[in-house]
Amino acid sequence: MAKNADPLDRALARLRTAPPDPARPVLLAGPTASGKSALALCLAQAQGRVIVNADALQVYDMWQVLSARPDDADCARAPHLLYGHVGRDQDWSAGHWLRAVADVLKDHPNPVIVGGTGLYFRALTEGLVEIPPTPKAIRARADAKLAQEGLATLLKEIDPKTHARIDCANPARVQRAWEVLHATGQGLAAWQDQTPPPLLPRAACTAYVLRPEVDWLDARITRRFAEMMAQGALEEARAALPHWDPRAPWAKAIGAPELIAYLQGQMSWDEAVSAATLATRQYAKRQRTWFRTRMKDWLDLFAPPA
Repeated sequence: MAKNADPLDRALARLRTAPPDPARPVLLAGPTASGKSALALCLAQAQGRVIVNADALQVYDMWQVLSARPDDADCARAPHLLYGHVGRDQDWSAGHWLRAVADVLKDHPNPVIVGGTGLYFRALTEGLVEIPPTPKAIRARADAKLAQEGLATLLKEIDPKTHARIDCANPARVQRAWEVLHATGQGLAAWQDQTPPPLLPRAACTAYVLRPEVDWLDARITRRFAEMMAQGALEEARAALPHWDPRAPWAKAIGAPELIAYLQGQMSWDEAVSAATLATRQYAKRQRTWFRTRMKDWLDLFAPPA
Protein backbone atom coordinates (compact mmCIF):
# COMPACT_ATOMS: atom_id res chain seq x y z
CA MET A 1 0.00 0.00 0.00
CA ALA A 2 1.20 3.53 -0.79
CA LYS A 3 3.09 5.48 1.85
CA ASN A 4 0.55 8.31 1.71
CA ALA A 5 -2.43 6.02 2.37
CA ASP A 6 -4.56 6.64 5.45
CA PRO A 7 -2.59 5.09 8.33
CA LEU A 8 -5.60 3.17 9.62
CA ASP A 9 -6.21 1.60 6.20
CA ARG A 10 -2.51 0.81 6.01
CA ALA A 11 -2.60 -0.86 9.42
CA LEU A 12 -5.65 -2.94 8.50
CA ALA A 13 -3.96 -4.08 5.31
CA ARG A 14 -0.83 -4.95 7.24
CA LEU A 15 -2.77 -7.13 9.68
CA ARG A 16 -4.46 -8.95 6.79
CA THR A 17 -1.27 -9.61 4.82
CA ALA A 18 1.02 -10.29 7.81
CA PRO A 19 -1.23 -11.48 10.63
CA PRO A 20 0.14 -12.30 14.07
CA ASP A 21 0.55 -15.85 15.34
CA PRO A 22 -3.06 -16.86 16.17
CA ALA A 23 -1.93 -18.81 19.23
CA ARG A 24 -0.25 -15.84 20.94
CA PRO A 25 -1.99 -13.02 22.78
CA VAL A 26 -1.97 -9.68 20.99
CA LEU A 27 -1.46 -6.37 22.75
CA LEU A 28 -2.69 -3.29 20.90
CA ALA A 29 -2.01 0.12 22.42
CA GLY A 30 -2.84 3.50 20.95
CA PRO A 31 -3.96 7.01 21.84
CA THR A 32 -7.59 8.00 22.00
CA ALA A 33 -9.39 8.23 18.64
CA SER A 34 -6.59 6.44 16.78
CA GLY A 35 -8.78 3.58 15.52
CA LYS A 36 -7.43 0.81 17.73
CA SER A 37 -10.89 -0.65 18.43
CA ALA A 38 -11.45 -1.18 14.70
CA LEU A 39 -8.09 -2.92 14.37
CA ALA A 40 -8.83 -5.13 17.37
CA LEU A 41 -12.17 -6.10 15.87
CA CYS A 42 -10.51 -6.98 12.58
CA LEU A 43 -8.07 -9.29 14.35
CA ALA A 44 -10.70 -10.84 16.58
CA GLN A 45 -12.97 -11.72 13.67
CA ALA A 46 -10.17 -12.99 11.46
CA GLN A 47 -8.56 -15.20 14.10
CA GLY A 48 -11.40 -16.12 16.46
CA ARG A 49 -10.15 -14.06 19.40
CA VAL A 50 -11.96 -12.28 22.20
CA ILE A 51 -11.31 -8.57 22.76
CA VAL A 52 -10.25 -7.48 26.26
CA ASN A 53 -10.45 -3.87 27.34
CA ALA A 54 -7.28 -2.11 28.55
CA ASP A 55 -8.79 1.35 28.96
CA ALA A 56 -9.33 2.61 32.51
CA LEU A 57 -12.42 4.65 31.59
CA GLN A 58 -14.22 2.18 29.34
CA VAL A 59 -14.72 -0.04 32.37
CA TYR A 60 -17.34 2.34 33.83
CA ASP A 61 -20.97 1.59 33.11
CA MET A 62 -22.09 5.24 32.90
CA TRP A 63 -19.79 6.17 29.99
CA GLN A 64 -20.94 4.28 26.91
CA VAL A 65 -20.69 7.17 24.45
CA LEU A 66 -18.21 9.51 26.11
CA SER A 67 -15.58 6.79 26.53
CA ALA A 68 -16.16 5.51 22.95
CA ARG A 69 -16.97 2.06 24.29
CA PRO A 70 -17.73 -0.52 21.57
CA ASP A 71 -21.42 -0.50 20.72
CA ASP A 72 -23.87 -3.38 20.42
CA ALA A 73 -23.06 -3.89 16.73
CA ASP A 74 -19.35 -4.31 17.47
CA CYS A 75 -20.05 -6.62 20.40
CA ALA A 76 -22.19 -8.80 18.13
CA ARG A 77 -19.22 -9.29 15.79
CA ALA A 78 -16.79 -10.50 18.49
CA PRO A 79 -16.89 -11.05 22.27
CA HIS A 80 -15.83 -7.94 24.24
CA LEU A 81 -14.75 -8.43 27.86
CA LEU A 82 -14.14 -6.00 30.77
CA TYR A 83 -16.19 -3.19 29.23
CA GLY A 84 -18.79 -1.20 31.15
CA HIS A 85 -18.89 -3.54 34.14
CA VAL A 86 -17.82 -1.17 36.96
CA GLY A 87 -20.25 1.12 38.79
CA ARG A 88 -19.36 4.55 40.11
CA ASP A 89 -19.30 3.30 43.71
CA GLN A 90 -17.03 0.33 43.02
CA ASP A 91 -13.29 0.37 43.63
CA TRP A 92 -11.28 -0.23 40.48
CA SER A 93 -7.54 -0.08 39.90
CA ALA A 94 -4.77 -1.57 37.79
CA GLY A 95 -4.66 -4.41 40.31
CA HIS A 96 -8.37 -5.16 39.84
CA TRP A 97 -7.88 -5.09 36.08
CA LEU A 98 -4.86 -7.40 36.20
CA ARG A 99 -6.72 -9.98 38.29
CA ALA A 100 -9.65 -9.82 35.87
CA VAL A 101 -7.32 -10.38 32.90
CA ALA A 102 -5.77 -13.37 34.67
CA ASP A 103 -9.24 -14.91 34.88
CA VAL A 104 -9.89 -14.18 31.20
CA LEU A 105 -6.65 -15.85 30.12
CA LYS A 106 -7.70 -19.12 31.76
CA ASP A 107 -10.47 -19.53 29.20
CA HIS A 108 -9.12 -17.38 26.36
CA PRO A 109 -5.35 -17.78 25.97
CA ASN A 110 -5.09 -15.70 22.79
CA PRO A 111 -7.09 -12.49 23.32
CA VAL A 112 -6.61 -9.11 21.73
CA ILE A 113 -5.95 -6.80 24.67
CA VAL A 114 -6.63 -3.28 23.44
CA GLY A 115 -6.64 0.15 25.02
CA GLY A 116 -4.87 3.36 25.80
CA THR A 117 -4.02 3.00 29.50
CA GLY A 118 -0.27 2.58 29.60
CA LEU A 119 -0.25 1.59 33.26
CA TYR A 120 -2.41 -1.44 32.48
CA PHE A 121 -0.02 -2.65 29.80
CA ARG A 122 2.98 -2.05 32.08
CA ALA A 123 1.33 -4.03 34.89
CA LEU A 124 0.53 -6.85 32.48
CA THR A 125 3.98 -7.15 30.89
CA GLU A 126 6.24 -6.01 33.75
CA GLY A 127 4.32 -7.11 36.85
CA LEU A 128 2.40 -5.28 39.55
CA VAL A 129 2.93 -5.42 43.29
CA GLU A 130 -0.17 -5.80 45.47
CA ILE A 131 -0.26 -2.81 47.82
CA PRO A 132 -2.82 -2.93 50.65
CA PRO A 133 -5.85 -0.72 50.03
CA THR A 134 -5.79 2.79 51.47
CA PRO A 135 -8.13 3.27 54.46
CA LYS A 136 -10.82 5.87 53.92
CA ALA A 137 -9.50 8.00 56.78
CA ILE A 138 -6.05 8.22 55.18
CA ARG A 139 -7.58 9.14 51.81
CA ALA A 140 -9.70 11.83 53.46
CA ARG A 141 -6.57 13.31 55.07
CA ALA A 142 -4.80 13.30 51.72
CA ASP A 143 -7.77 14.96 50.00
CA ALA A 144 -7.87 17.66 52.66
CA LYS A 145 -4.13 18.31 52.51
CA LEU A 146 -4.16 18.59 48.74
CA ALA A 147 -7.13 20.96 48.79
CA GLN A 148 -5.94 23.13 51.68
CA GLU A 149 -2.15 23.04 51.49
CA GLY A 150 -1.42 22.11 47.90
CA LEU A 151 0.75 19.62 46.05
CA ALA A 152 4.02 20.90 47.53
CA THR A 153 3.00 19.81 51.03
CA LEU A 154 2.27 16.25 49.93
CA LEU A 155 5.58 16.13 48.07
CA LYS A 156 7.47 17.17 51.20
CA GLU A 157 5.88 14.30 53.12
CA ILE A 158 6.82 11.40 50.85
CA ASP A 159 10.08 9.47 51.01
CA PRO A 160 13.02 10.60 48.81
CA LYS A 161 13.19 7.37 46.82
CA THR A 162 9.56 7.66 45.77
CA HIS A 163 9.94 11.41 45.19
CA ALA A 164 12.70 10.70 42.68
CA ARG A 165 10.66 8.09 40.84
CA ILE A 166 7.16 9.50 40.40
CA ASP A 167 5.78 12.28 38.20
CA CYS A 168 5.84 15.10 40.76
CA ALA A 169 3.61 17.30 38.58
CA ASN A 170 0.78 14.76 38.61
CA PRO A 171 -1.47 15.35 41.67
CA ALA A 172 -3.02 11.88 41.48
CA ARG A 173 0.40 10.17 41.47
CA VAL A 174 1.69 12.34 44.32
CA GLN A 175 -1.39 11.74 46.43
CA ARG A 176 -1.19 8.01 45.78
CA ALA A 177 2.43 8.00 46.96
CA TRP A 178 1.52 9.96 50.10
CA GLU A 179 -1.35 7.61 50.88
CA VAL A 180 0.75 4.47 50.45
CA LEU A 181 3.48 5.76 52.76
CA HIS A 182 1.06 6.87 55.47
CA ALA A 183 -1.15 3.79 55.20
CA THR A 184 1.59 1.15 55.15
CA GLY A 185 4.68 2.81 56.62
CA GLN A 186 6.59 1.92 53.47
CA GLY A 187 7.19 4.16 50.47
CA LEU A 188 5.66 3.44 47.06
CA ALA A 189 9.10 2.91 45.51
CA ALA A 190 9.93 0.25 48.10
CA TRP A 191 6.67 -1.53 47.31
CA GLN A 192 7.40 -1.34 43.59
CA ASP A 193 10.81 -2.92 44.16
CA GLN A 194 8.95 -6.03 45.36
CA THR A 195 7.12 -6.41 42.03
CA PRO A 196 6.47 -10.09 41.15
CA PRO A 197 6.98 -11.62 37.67
CA PRO A 198 4.51 -10.39 35.04
CA LEU A 199 1.33 -12.19 34.14
CA LEU A 200 2.09 -11.88 30.43
CA PRO A 201 5.75 -11.12 29.64
CA ARG A 202 6.38 -9.01 26.57
CA ALA A 203 8.21 -11.91 24.90
CA ALA A 204 5.08 -14.07 25.16
CA CYS A 205 2.91 -11.63 23.16
CA THR A 206 2.66 -9.95 19.82
CA ALA A 207 2.70 -6.27 20.77
CA TYR A 208 1.47 -3.49 18.49
CA VAL A 209 1.33 0.24 19.12
CA LEU A 210 -0.20 3.07 17.10
CA ARG A 211 1.88 6.22 16.72
CA PRO A 212 -0.22 8.52 14.51
CA GLU A 213 0.78 11.91 13.16
CA VAL A 214 -0.51 14.71 15.36
CA ASP A 215 -2.51 16.52 12.66
CA TRP A 216 -4.24 13.32 11.57
CA LEU A 217 -5.16 12.41 15.14
CA ASP A 218 -6.30 15.94 16.07
CA ALA A 219 -8.70 15.93 13.12
CA ARG A 220 -10.13 12.59 14.22
CA ILE A 221 -10.51 13.83 17.80
CA THR A 222 -12.50 16.86 16.64
CA ARG A 223 -14.71 14.76 14.40
CA ARG A 224 -15.27 12.07 16.99
CA PHE A 225 -16.27 14.53 19.70
CA ALA A 226 -18.95 15.95 17.40
CA GLU A 227 -20.17 12.40 16.76
CA MET A 228 -20.29 11.74 20.50
CA MET A 229 -22.50 14.76 21.02
CA ALA A 230 -24.85 13.51 18.32
CA GLN A 231 -24.93 10.06 19.93
CA GLY A 232 -25.91 11.27 23.40
CA ALA A 233 -22.75 12.13 25.36
CA LEU A 234 -24.42 15.20 26.87
CA GLU A 235 -27.27 13.03 28.13
CA GLU A 236 -24.72 10.73 29.79
CA ALA A 237 -23.19 13.73 31.53
CA ARG A 238 -26.64 14.94 32.61
CA ALA A 239 -27.35 11.53 34.16
CA ALA A 240 -24.03 11.71 36.04
CA LEU A 241 -24.60 15.27 37.28
CA PRO A 242 -26.44 14.37 40.55
CA HIS A 243 -23.52 12.10 41.52
CA TRP A 244 -20.71 14.33 40.27
CA ASP A 245 -17.49 14.25 42.27
CA PRO A 246 -14.53 15.62 40.29
CA ARG A 247 -12.11 13.61 42.48
CA ALA A 248 -13.72 10.27 41.67
CA PRO A 249 -11.89 8.00 39.19
CA TRP A 250 -14.96 7.70 36.97
CA ALA A 251 -15.13 11.50 36.70
CA LYS A 252 -11.80 11.52 34.84
CA ALA A 253 -13.53 10.60 31.59
CA ILE A 254 -12.13 12.94 28.97
CA GLY A 255 -14.72 15.61 28.20
CA ALA A 256 -16.88 14.87 31.23
CA PRO A 257 -15.70 17.82 33.40
CA GLU A 258 -16.36 20.25 30.56
CA LEU A 259 -19.84 18.90 29.85
CA ILE A 260 -20.64 19.01 33.56
CA ALA A 261 -19.39 22.63 33.67
CA TYR A 262 -21.78 23.45 30.82
CA LEU A 263 -24.69 21.78 32.60
CA GLN A 264 -23.83 23.71 35.77
CA GLY A 265 -23.85 27.00 33.87
CA GLN A 266 -20.12 27.56 34.31
CA MET A 267 -19.33 27.43 30.57
CA SER A 268 -21.11 28.23 27.36
CA TRP A 269 -21.70 25.37 24.94
CA ASP A 270 -18.97 26.58 22.57
CA GLU A 271 -16.53 26.96 25.47
CA ALA A 272 -17.31 23.46 26.71
CA VAL A 273 -16.81 21.90 23.28
CA SER A 274 -13.56 23.77 22.75
CA ALA A 275 -12.25 22.89 26.22
CA ALA A 276 -13.24 19.22 25.91
CA THR A 277 -11.58 18.93 22.51
CA LEU A 278 -8.41 20.53 23.85
CA ALA A 279 -8.43 18.22 26.88
CA THR A 280 -8.72 15.22 24.58
CA ARG A 281 -5.78 16.38 22.49
CA GLN A 282 -3.69 16.94 25.61
CA TYR A 283 -4.59 13.49 26.87
CA ALA A 284 -3.59 11.98 23.52
CA LYS A 285 -0.27 13.80 23.76
CA ARG A 286 0.41 12.24 27.16
CA GLN A 287 -0.48 8.83 25.77
CA ARG A 288 1.86 9.30 22.80
CA THR A 289 4.68 10.27 25.16
CA TRP A 290 4.11 7.14 27.25
CA PHE A 291 4.05 4.88 24.19
CA ARG A 292 7.16 6.51 22.72
CA THR A 293 9.23 6.14 25.89
CA ARG A 294 7.95 2.84 27.29
CA MET A 295 6.98 0.83 24.21
CA LYS A 296 10.07 1.24 22.05
CA ASP A 297 10.13 -2.45 21.11
CA TRP A 298 6.45 -2.62 20.14
CA LEU A 299 5.67 -2.78 16.42
CA ASP A 300 4.17 0.46 15.10
CA LEU A 301 1.28 -0.48 12.84
CA PHE A 302 1.13 3.10 11.54
CA ALA A 303 4.73 3.17 10.36
CA PRO A 304 4.85 3.72 6.58
CA PRO A 305 6.20 0.87 4.47
CA ALA A 306 9.93 0.92 3.82
